[in-house]
Amino acid sequence: MRLEHLNLVVNDLTETLAFYQAAFPHWTVRGGGEGEWHGVQRKWIHFGDDNNYLSLNDNGKGTMRPIEGYDLGLAHFAYEVSDLESLRNRMEKAGFEIAIVGGKDANYDSVYYNDPNGYEVEFVQYTTDIPSERNQYH
Repeated sequence: MRLEHLNLVVNDLTETLAFYQAAFPHWTVRGGGEGEWHGVQRKWIHFGDDNNYLSLNDNGKGTMRPIEGYDLGLAHFAYEVSDLESLRNRMEKAGFEIAIVGGKDANYDSVYYNDPNGYEVEFVQYTTDIPSERNQYH
């Protein structure tokens, strides 16, 4: 089993796409369109590769739950990357700042960004393929 996609409601497709294009330069817009979802007109795109993608849907309304709070909702989602330093450089060049410097030890390093809608996204690089070393809980 694997996670195929996340479906995110966003404010602005262009701003959101710019963030994820900086993070995933090898991904492309696979398709898109527009339609009605429960009485609301929406434009949508699928941004990803042949195996994984983000479904981004515009016309979001309201505010994101506070990231530092305990309200129900998405706290963050994470992607494993092979070169965290390259990702950091791409994000900085595109104008996106690190929100949180995550954990770091001999087996992994991570950073968190907030996308233009307020979704918190973690990027982690592991330095080992051994599950017992990747999954240490201190």
